Amino acid sequence: MKIILRADVENLGRLGDVVTVKAGYGRNYLLPQGLAMLVTPGNIKAFELERKKLQARMDALRAAADELAGKLEGLVLPIVMRVGDNDKLYGSVTTAIIGDALAAQGIEVDRRRILIDHPIRTLGDHPVRVRLHADVIASLTVKVVSEDKAHLVEEEAAEAPAEAPAEEAAVEAAE
Repeated sequence: MKIILRADVENLGRLGDVVTVKAGYGRNYLLPQGLAMLVTPGNIKAFELERKKLQARMDALRAAADELAGKLEGLVLPIVMRVGDNDKLYGSVTTAIIGDALAAQGIEVDRRRILIDHPIRTLGDHPVRVRLHADVIASLTVKVVSEDKAHLVEEEAAEAPAEAPAEEAAVEAAE
C-alpha cells in the first residue's frame, strides 16, 4: 500500500514522503490516526495544498522541542533512592521515576521519550538522553543519592540559586 505521510513517523519517514507499508499498518494505524493518506491523483493535489500548514505545525513542534532541550541540557536531576549494604540500590532508577522527578521540577516529558543506555543501579551521576523530537535529543545527568544523604542535596539546591546572582554581579562588574 502506497501512502503519503502527513507527519513525521518514527522509523518510517518524514512529512511528505511517499512510502510503501503493509496494508494492515496503513489501514489500521496510519490512516485512522491522520498520519498518512493514500496515494491517488486527488490526494496528491490535496496534500500539496495542505503541505504548508502541516510544515508550519511540524516547525512549531520542532521549535518547542528546541526550547525544552535548552532547559534540559546540562540539568542535574537529583533522585533519592533507598540503598542497602555497599550502597546498592533497592531496584533501579526507571524512566517513570526520572519522568516524575522532571515533572516535580515543572518539566513535562513523556517517560517513553527518556532513553537510558544501561540500568541505573548504583549511586552517583548517570547520563540520560531525552528524545524530544525526531531531530532533537537533549542530555541531562541523573544524580542518584541515598535517603540518608537527601538533606545534603536539598541544601545544595537551596545554595545554588543564592550563588547564581552573586556570579552574575561579578561578571557585570568585570565588564
